[in-house]
Amino acid sequence: MSLIRLSAAVADALAKGAPVVALESTIITHGMPWPQNLEMARKVEAVIREEGAEPATIAVIDGELCVGLEDDQLEALAQARGVAKLSRADLAVCMAQGRTGATTVAATMIAAAQAGISTFATGGIGGVHRGAEQSFDVSADLQELAQTAVTVVCAGAKAILDLPKTLEVLETLGVPVIAYGQDQLPAFWSREAGLRAPLRMDTPRAIAEAQAMRSALGLPGGQLVANPIPAEAEIARAEMTPVIERANADAETHGIRGKDLTPYLLQRIFELTEGRSLESNIALVLNNARLGARIAKEMSALPRN
Repeated sequence: MSLIRLSAAVADALAKGAPVVALESTIITHGMPWPQNLEMARKVEAVIREEGAEPATIAVIDGELCVGLEDDQLEALAQARGVAKLSRADLAVCMAQGRTGATTVAATMIAAAQAGISTFATGGIGGVHRGAEQSFDVSADLQELAQTAVTVVCAGAKAILDLPKTLEVLETLGVPVIAYGQDQLPAFWSREAGLRAPLRMDTPRAIAEAQAMRSALGLPGGQLVANPIPAEAEIARAEMTPVIERANADAETHGIRGKDLTPYLLQRIFELTEGRSLESNIALVLNNARLGARIAKEMSALPRN
């Protein structure tokens, strides 16, 4: 008995060997307010279909790990309250208890790999939080990238994090960090983080071939593709840095920790930028979905052993 419920469209695409792109659901339940979250989710799926791939939004619905949501499920999830935020540690518990939960990067990678989906597009990954030398607050996303063979397309790690430490941990874990089309590592809302990326690739084909070679070598884990936000949608790093510092200071003042920290910081930054951060977030997610679909198409076109 399968523990995964595939939507009809995703099941059909996988059976045909057609390209499929996994999508997380915490961006819907915890990352954006209603109704922008539903509008964004629908637009992301539409962009992937326009590029010739099938979207597979992933969530746990009443204990079922759903890979691909119907539109009514998507709308219900976007309005749901008290939805669990699921990573590797609590995915199985949520399913066993018959609850509803939204998948983080780590949980989405697990579900995608189980379903046979090799490409995943998201906004930004988690990483090493500022002050982690005291709090030890490091996202499970980093370890997941080291062990689960899925290529993750994002706009870099979320800029609220300690980006140099995040990059160091990814290097230690052996995760390829690939900047798409530039030498600088992007920083979510900003095109540059002030850090040189370890690797650069300029085509979806090159990225697909690199993942295939990892598999051929028997290397565990996936790849992190850092895709810079479109220039017209960016908020420059010089402008964002003081905003992020203020949001982190406010979180410290209010004692915000653990899984509550990232949603709090994103909301506070939304307030401090008067909504511009949300507009940029939507633009970068759509941009990542487009690149993810192109990589998935290249992966599906590679010869199978």
